[in-house]
Amino acid sequence: MKPRFAHLGRTADSIPHFDQELTMADMAFVVTTVAVFALVALIARGVTKL
Repeated sequence: MKPRFAHLGRTADSIPHFDQELTMADMAFVVTTVAVFALVALIARGVTKL
């Protein structure tokens, strides 16, 4: 039985840099999330000092 989209001839292996692009997007998401939480922590610390 052939895969449903076998006629397109494109898989993750045949698209160059596909895995690398996903990895970079994941890293950007993680870095952005950490930065947002750090900013929230700094704001919370500043509010508690008031």
